[in-house]
Amino acid sequence: MANFDGLAWCISLLVVLAILERRLHFETQAILLLMTRRAEIALALFSLLFFPGVLLHETSHYLAARLLGVKTGRFSLLPQPLPDGRLRLGFVETTGTDLLRDALIGVAPLVAGGAFVIYAGLLRLGLPALWDGFVAGEARALSEALSLTYARPDFWLWFYLTLAVSSTMLPSASDRRAWLPVFLVIAILIGLALLAGVGPWLLGNVAPPFNQALRSLAILFGISAGIHLILLPPLWAFRQVIMRVTGLSVR
Repeated sequence: MANFDGLAWCISLLVVLAILERRLHFETQAILLLMTRRAEIALALFSLLFFPGVLLHETSHYLAARLLGVKTGRFSLLPQPLPDGRLRLGFVETTGTDLLRDALIGVAPLVAGGAFVIYAGLLRLGLPALWDGFVAGEARALSEALSLTYARPDFWLWFYLTLAVSSTMLPSASDRRAWLPVFLVIAILIGLALLAGVGPWLLGNVAPPFNQALRSLAILFGISAGIHLILLPPLWAFRQVIMRVTGLSVR
């Protein structure tokens, strides 16, 4: 099972990131709404706060479509509430195309955002040293790692950009519409390959590098989830204080 531990970590951390992202968005929107008491102002501020991530998300869609020869239509970075209650921060219209190109366009924000998060988290923020201090379970080691992390040039700028990008890089439902058919085709091809007797070759030559790729993706999700987890407790506490002071609540 060691050849598939990357898949388990990848799925687990993706689920954790999706939950934390949704909660972070709620806490942020709730605080802005409590402070401004105007839904349209809170919406504008929320969109402005995560604008770097939205810009990268939608630009990656646009560039992927152009590179794949798919015509694009309207391009928007303005927030828009949807009928189902969700908030759409931006969109890029593309013409109909085949499933493969549609899937590649849909995954583009994760690729672009993931590359940025890996760069910022590993090189600019030095999160591996912080993680090592946490795993060691020693207060001194963790304190030293925190001090080194805070001392890095432009720490808060990179922390903010990493948060904004990691919190908007996951593909939306519309981005994922072509994924299921593509996955089914891949599963069928793998099944046919196993029936043809090439299973041992796949396990020996394809599975190891594929599993390593999934481990790398799991690291990306782990960094993103860690950034969210750092901010959630103080945001939650701040919202509780505002609700006590104002006597208002957000559901």
